Amino acid sequence: MLKRILVIASGVFLGTLLSLGVARMAAVWGLWPDRELEQSSRYVREVMKVVNENYVDAAQSELPRLTESALQGIVSSLDPHSEYMNARDYKMLEEEISSEFGGIGVQVELRNGNVVVIAPIAGTPGARAGILRGDIIVSIEGTKLEKPSLDDVVGRLRGKPGTQVTLGFTRPSTKADFEVTIKRERIKVESVREVRLRPDGIGYVQVTQFSERTGAEFIDALNTLNDQNARALIIDLRDNPGGLLNAAVEVAEPFFNKGELIVYTQGRKKEDRDDYRAAAPEPAITLPVVVLINAGSASAAEIVAGALKDTGRAVIVGERSFGKGSVQSILPLRKGEGLRLTTARYYTPGGVTIHEKGVTPDVEIVMSPAEDQNARLQRSREDVSDPIEFKERFNTELTPDRQLETAIAVLEAALILDVESHGGRRAVAPLTAKRP
Repeated sequence: MLKRILVIASGVFLGTLLSLGVARMAAVWGLWPDRELEQSSRYVREVMKVVNENYVDAAQSELPRLTESALQGIVSSLDPHSEYMNARDYKMLEEEISSEFGGIGVQVELRNGNVVVIAPIAGTPGARAGILRGDIIVSIEGTKLEKPSLDDVVGRLRGKPGTQVTLGFTRPSTKADFEVTIKRERIKVESVREVRLRPDGIGYVQVTQFSERTGAEFIDALNTLNDQNARALIIDLRDNPGGLLNAAVEVAEPFFNKGELIVYTQGRKKEDRDDYRAAAPEPAITLPVVVLINAGSASAAEIVAGALKDTGRAVIVGERSFGKGSVQSILPLRKGEGLRLTTARYYTPGGVTIHEKGVTPDVEIVMSPAEDQNARLQRSREDVSDPIEFKERFNTELTPDRQLETAIAVLEAALILDVESHGGRRAVAPLTAKRP
């Protein structure tokens, strides 16, 4: 049985456990004793029978519909990140994991009954439209969202490339309500982008999410900077909503020696601990590193930031991260459906949990909403660096990215100390990493 490990935000799971044969699966997995399972199943069956035979709208109370609603409802009561997915939703998740799907390019989660933007994905229609993390979707195509289902909202955001969707938002930071019409695109996300070497020898890499390709893309970026003789490195994880746990481990691995602990997950039982250690034989990268984070940095992004901070491999600059430290397992069912179930929490090498706490930066730089939006526009379109072109394209002035400027200052100071302490010689090893 396929089992994928995710650390992304969502919501919904388990339930009736009968019509789809899930009750038998639960017994096999040992979730309940057989007797208790049978009693629970019998009671749920009785309730469904009463609803099916007596509800005023026969179409609404058909057994397949009730079964799916029960599955969704029971799981949604567990936590915001677990869910039952029908075949359509499960296929959509597969597309998301593979980093190619049609939509507007925003990551959302259900929080306190509201659909909240975790982060827009850089370079996508949502990012270009000016959507910010924390924005609340209140309507779609003029219809107000009341008791929204995350699956339903995500399904309505996605669609055929070239079609449009009109969304209504509330922005808590300014208490403003606004509406925007966005044209959907085929969202094929480059999770590692804007790889460049500054004139001062500082390399810059932006990681927008953690998908199946992220590890290989990040290694390619490191090798590119190594070929250009990078002396220090900035890893920009701002507004990175997370993704696959294994991808996070692959991104952190070049900074650890073989066998060193990067992160571990702990389930409900003591024996349910999984350690994720560096496996590459190459020695760890030792040059100065800064990781940029903000409140939109979540889950897998926090694994990387937390591991590098906890072990002293990097200085963390920016704002406290989102605080999403639970692990979801993806379990396929027999008819093409699937379960996304929270099965563990993750911990940094020192045993620190980030769940609902986030990663605290070593150097805190909190930007205003206007500064943050300006910096995000710069990250979403790296080809726009000229102030005049920036103003023409985004109708706003190009302003300094104070978090990035602080990261550069931290690394410049570190490079000066290295030179002084080693008699003018370059004190950091060249950037090296395994090639996939």
